[in-house]
Amino acid sequence: GYFLIKKSPTSAVAPNTIATSTNEVQGQEVTLGTGAAATPGMQISVLYVGKLQDGTVFDSSAAHNNEPLTFVLGAQGLIPGFQIGVNGMKEGGERLIAIPPALGYGTQDVKDASGKVIVPANSTLIFDVRLVKVAPAPAATSTPAKK
Repeated sequence: GYFLIKKSPTSAVAPNTIATSTNEVQGQEVTLGTGAAATPGMQISVLYVGKLQDGTVFDSSAAHNNEPLTFVLGAQGLIPGFQIGVNGMKEGGERLIAIPPALGYGTQDVKDASGKVIVPANSTLIFDVRLVKVAPAPAATSTPAKK
């Protein structure tokens, strides 16, 4: 699956000591969408290409039969920068986002199943993201936790 923009449990990002100016996601609108807005708590579906700064593609929807990646915005499991970068996009929109290491994979190499490094430590990630669908998040089927 889309293991790349999902955080592995071992790569919890410790608060970094880097200057905060490097901890911002930069976004550039390619196409403004006209549909529903991606807001926290909504289930959104995106097509994307993920690249390193030198242009090397490390993951893309095309590598997954062009199946959109669907997730609930704000839920755990995706790198924070991806969620920040997608927040506020509208259906039909496309955005280029640049994610600093502190909001990406941090100081750890990301390796594929064979152990080859695909995202070196401290990499800035560039994603070209197209928002294809915004929907209400599916109702949780588990019983709510008692307060």
